[in-house]
Amino acid sequence: MTASKPPTTAEELRGVGLRVTAARVALLETVRVGDHLGVEALAAGVRERVGHISLQAVYEALHALTAAGLVRRIEPPGSPALYEGRVGDNHHHLVCRTCGAVADVDCAVGHAPCLTASNDHGFAIDEAEVIYWGLCPDCSNAHRP
Repeated sequence: MTASKPPTTAEELRGVGLRVTAARVALLETVRVGDHLGVEALAAGVRERVGHISLQAVYEALHALTAAGLVRRIEPPGSPALYEGRVGDNHHHLVCRTCGAVADVDCAVGHAPCLTASNDHGFAIDEAEVIYWGLCPDCSNAHRP
């Protein structure tokens, strides 16, 4: 019995019904090797891989990848949108109040949606979004006397 190898980026795109383009492949790979990257950083990463790409094309591809569930968009209050490749597990985020660093944190308790609303108002809840705010280790150390 042989272990099946993971699908290629192109196979993943086809699997969700998206057309495979060099820019989409490069963008998805850039999102996955980065860590909560903004559009400008993603565009730069794509340009390193395939050459010129407009910011508008990056936005359009991110929209398609997000809608298809291959990329997750987060937007902490006061921050531009950030994108990550960790999807489908309802994890949460830590955000530094000083430098804006973002880190993943696993689900708070149990299975998704991780938290039970005190009143669901009749909604069928399937996801919870939690952002923990504080200071990252570098900023904490910088604030110590």
